[in-house]
Amino acid sequence: MRNCSFLLLTFILLAFCSCHDRTFVDVVVHHGKVYTMDSIGTMAEAFAVKDGKIIAIGKNEDILLKYKGIDVVDAKGYPVFPGFIDAHAHFVGYGRSLFEVDLYDCKSWEEVISRVLAFTQAHPNEKWIRGRGWDQNKFPGKTYPDNTLLNTTFPGKPILLERVDGHAAIASNTALELGKVMTTSITSGGTIEVKDGKLTGVLIDNAVELVSRIVPRPIKADYKKWLNAAQNKCFEQGLTTITDCGLMYYEADMIDTLQRDSVLKMRVYVMLTDSAVNYQRYLAKGPYKTDKLYIKGVKAYADGALGSRGACLLQPYSDKQGWVGFLLNPISHYDSLAAMLVNTDFQLCTHAIGDSGNRMVLKIYSKYLKGKNDKRWRIEHAQIVNKDDFNLFGSASVIPSVQPTHATSDMYWATDRLGTERLKSGYAYKQLLEQNGWIALGTDFPVEDISPVKTFYAAVARMDSKGFPKGGFQPENKLTREQALRGMTIWAAKANCMEHETGSLEKGKKADFIIVNKDLMLAPENELLDTKVFTTFVGGERVYGK
Repeated sequence: MRNCSFLLLTFILLAFCSCHDRTFVDVVVHHGKVYTMDSIGTMAEAFAVKDGKIIAIGKNEDILLKYKGIDVVDAKGYPVFPGFIDAHAHFVGYGRSLFEVDLYDCKSWEEVISRVLAFTQAHPNEKWIRGRGWDQNKFPGKTYPDNTLLNTTFPGKPILLERVDGHAAIASNTALELGKVMTTSITSGGTIEVKDGKLTGVLIDNAVELVSRIVPRPIKADYKKWLNAAQNKCFEQGLTTITDCGLMYYEADMIDTLQRDSVLKMRVYVMLTDSAVNYQRYLAKGPYKTDKLYIKGVKAYADGALGSRGACLLQPYSDKQGWVGFLLNPISHYDSLAAMLVNTDFQLCTHAIGDSGNRMVLKIYSKYLKGKNDKRWRIEHAQIVNKDDFNLFGSASVIPSVQPTHATSDMYWATDRLGTERLKSGYAYKQLLEQNGWIALGTDFPVEDISPVKTFYAAVARMDSKGFPKGGFQPENKLTREQALRGMTIWAAKANCMEHETGSLEKGKKADFIIVNKDLMLAPENELLDTKVFTTFVGGERVYGK
């Protein structure tokens, strides 16, 4: 009896001492299925967070005995992943779009007009009406509309409605007049549609700027409203870092201001748009970095989009005789830009959709990068690559930054644009990955849905939400589940030169993580789209969920 009492007292004393010996931290996560996404694929059960970073990771008993958290999170056996990183998106543009006319999935031009009418009635004081999301490929006949119905329904109103990809728009006559757009207007790297001697209102690529540049610039209150709404949507999806592709300096400054004001908690990697005023402001000073903002990229645009036939092709479009699209600038512009940036710490990231656009960019990159390197220059989209050009990604260490849902969105009409043979080297994510052994994945939201789970599903299944086509679209280019997950976490971080800070759950890294209801690595393929995020943390702070 005496021995039993002694043992009990000893146990109580040890428990008391161990409790007092535990280190106080901000967050302890335990009993999770933790995918660390480190280089060897280590699995863990628990980790501790202090001052925004992971300070220990391992088994439940080790973490719980050593650390006492202010916020203790029982993951209850659910999967824990590093926070998703979107390697290519438009964060500011998405935020703005949440307060404009939503034209996504309109099945006809009449439905577009109906939605604009509902918006104007709900917002009678809006001086300019802007909207985004229409796609003529979903309309009967798949042809561009004209602005006649816009003009008669909304007389005297300036209206600018962007196509889903942002590479075309239709403007009302009032907007065209304010932009001084005429049938005789000339624009380089774009098209002003004219029919029967009259403007149709359709503007493609650089021509859109003739009208968009006269829209009044937003103020701080607008950005605050837009970006707060945008980040809430992102956190709900498990996104903790967004790569914003193509911002002006004043937009980047506003992100910085709102982060410093603690309004914005999202991490943002910024690519500055290809503009002289941006270079004047940044190139001499070099990249700009804070805890949540990294301005290091430069976004150039080689060509337009396939859906609006602005992508630059080596051979004519299959559905438009003699038309090969166009480059948005002379080739000398891209050569000069590469020559300027190769001796800086800035990362050149060029939008290229068509096989001609991709070839041009790859050859210029190769000229200045001169073989294997760690400059991490990127091609954004890399949608249609000639079979003879894939090797140029590997030989010059060029990062392919792709968006898997583009494949499953475009697959219904891409054959019409390209023909069967040319399409074989389109959306070729597996071939692109093999060049350097890794690839960065994004959504391109608001062009596509914001959901990273849809990115994952499109990458590994290459089907739409209804399971079409059976077996997947061009299944030879499916990614494995591990490759897709890495493309949304550690490889996306690497594409942003941030792999030592984010992208995996390791000691010393920022505590950006999510807890979800489905194991993406094991769940049946037909259940992947049912994945929901329970909780999202950024820098050890709970920003979504309970």
